Amino acid sequence: MTGLLIWLIDLVADGLILVVIVDVILSYVLRPWHPWRRALDRIVEPLLRPIRRVLPPVAGLDFSPLVLILLIGLVRQFLIRILMWL
Repeated sequence: MTGLLIWLIDLVADGLILVVIVDVILSYVLRPWHPWRRALDRIVEPLLRPIRRVLPPVAGLDFSPLVLILLIGLVRQFLIRILMWL
């Protein structure tokens, strides 16, 4: 049971990280009103908004996706360690 939960946590975390990376790449390639970009923005923007309030862009660069990826990794490790401890 614990192995299944760890696998599920890994799957969700990896999927979310992939969505963030694809969203960042598409933001350079596609226009904001493109359907693919809008769909990914609906997933990623609510997660990035609180980070952007704390960490504004520096010299025109937005580091909030990088911070989000790091936070996803930290939450993943935290949850897995709790499950391994139980």
